Amino acid sequence: MGEVVQMHFTTPDYVIFALLLVASTCIGLFYALSGGRQRTTQEFLLADRSMSCLPVSLSLLATFQSAVAILGAPSEIYTYGTQYWFLGVSYFLGLLIPAHIFIPVFYRLRLTSAYEYLELRFNKTVRIMGTVTFIFQMVIYMGVVLYAPALALNAVTGFDLWGAVLAMGLVCTLYTTLGGLKAVIWTDVFQTIVMFAGQLAVIVVGAHQAGGMGEVWRKAMNGSRIASLDLNPDPTERHTFWTLGVGGVFLMLALYGVNQAQVQRYLSSRTEREAIMSCYVVFPCQQVVLCLGCLMGLVMFARYGEDSPLDKGYVKTNDQMVLYFVMDVFKDLPGLPGLFVACLFSGALSTISSAFNSLATVTMEDLIKPYCPGMTEAKATLLSKGLALAYGLVCLAMAYIASLMGSVLQAAFSIFGMVGGPLLGLFCLGMFFPWANSIGAIVGLVAGLVMAFWIGIGNFISRMAVPTPLPPFINATAMPVPGNMTTAPPFKSALYSLSYLWYSAHNSTTVVIVGLIVSLLTGPSKEKYLTPGTVYPVLGNLLFFLPERYREKLCCVTPLPHKVFFSQLGRGLVVSALSDSTVHRFPDLEVLIPEFLEVQQDGKLYK
Repeated sequence: MGEVVQMHFTTPDYVIFALLLVASTCIGLFYALSGGRQRTTQEFLLADRSMSCLPVSLSLLATFQSAVAILGAPSEIYTYGTQYWFLGVSYFLGLLIPAHIFIPVFYRLRLTSAYEYLELRFNKTVRIMGTVTFIFQMVIYMGVVLYAPALALNAVTGFDLWGAVLAMGLVCTLYTTLGGLKAVIWTDVFQTIVMFAGQLAVIVVGAHQAGGMGEVWRKAMNGSRIASLDLNPDPTERHTFWTLGVGGVFLMLALYGVNQAQVQRYLSSRTEREAIMSCYVVFPCQQVVLCLGCLMGLVMFARYGEDSPLDKGYVKTNDQMVLYFVMDVFKDLPGLPGLFVACLFSGALSTISSAFNSLATVTMEDLIKPYCPGMTEAKATLLSKGLALAYGLVCLAMAYIASLMGSVLQAAFSIFGMVGGPLLGLFCLGMFFPWANSIGAIVGLVAGLVMAFWIGIGNFISRMAVPTPLPPFINATAMPVPGNMTTAPPFKSALYSLSYLWYSAHNSTTVVIVGLIVSLLTGPSKEKYLTPGTVYPVLGNLLFFLPERYREKLCCVTPLPHKVFFSQLGRGLVVSALSDSTVHRFPDLEVLIPEFLEVQQDGKLYK
């Protein structure tokens, strides 16, 4: 085993890397000084609900594509072959379901935080539990996603570790705090372009040096790296078609369906149609991103074959292998290593800025505003900016803690991934099952989290004897990209051996089943008392063949209205919406009511 080989940046590399940080900061300053100058919470947190389809799509993609993915996917393909590519099958349903089920519900309720939905559907306790769970997963993940690429960069190039962490953390905090969601979305667009450019440059130059794509493919075939369709149904198998194609759907739903970072982008769209279109535009972009990761892994294999830099001791971990390969390929091309590192850090910046903004939003909307109803708009906006700044500093502190965790670093990734499933289950319980009540939701969420940590920690402990890392996760929203994993734990347990791609499906199903059982035991919710617009009639659509009287007994006739209707019979008030163009909060009812409405009270009609 040799010493870890260090290569070094040239002046053009540093210039290109610095330009990325300067450009990102300038976009933030531009939105701080133009338009409404981020003077309202609507502009700061939701970009005035004015964004068009394309920037929202690219921002959705950038949040999904973190630095850990850029490092993780090629080394996965290099080590295990192209089986991972079948994850692309899950993208179809993973985006179609959010587009036609989750987005219409969230958008028509005119929410700011996804967790407002939980209060409208259940009660305030469920909303706070959902919010706290989300904050927990994001705070853990932010430090890891900031520290991991800086550590890989430091190990391969000698680039100052804490200099890179501070540069990224402070730049990200600056443009998120100054420019709000508009700055986050437009920097995501810029950073997505940089990511594509960096990956393409590596593939083109690497393939040319290996003798062309034909030669790359031939070497991959000879090295058994082109995988065939594996239809093994065993859920403990790490990667099969079912694990990737079906288990991956639940991961995508946790990411694109109910995660605040993504929901916030849908809600910033000008219209519901544009929000739905952004999901459709992301689909081909994701396939391109997946193909780029696979191609880079194949080009790496064409260059090194079975003699990997890891085996030779040139690098210490799988994550460092991609950077070593990039520095090796570009050693005679000054500036291009800087472009790839800019691509890598663009992934980190886009993920972290989304985390800051979504954390500021849920803290403001779910934990502060409900308890400070008299707060002025100016004070609320200033506090939102302060929260984004505070979370930026927390991120830097978490990066320092991540540096001390050593092997527990992978456990942090795993903890983050496990939390997405129970949150998905909580939203599905409310949206698809009208008889689910708040007690069922609370017990279901707790049961899902207990199950998630039991399996995750059990899996981690069972493999402690074999020091191979758990899979790194793709971004701030629970979408994993595999790293180097063991194929068999020291002791066999079906639950602990469950493939990490089934975690989300298993944990969300636990929440739904426990929630439904507890709801039925404690007295199911009655359909007429539910807030209109909070239940998607999926059961009504599936059981269309039953007579209506039976569907009424099963709570299966609730339509998803195009306009929000509200009935508060207990207070002698009936509201029916004539238009849903604008929605206001009705202070003493704490519900969403449209601007144009008819109110019948004490037998009189008011408009």
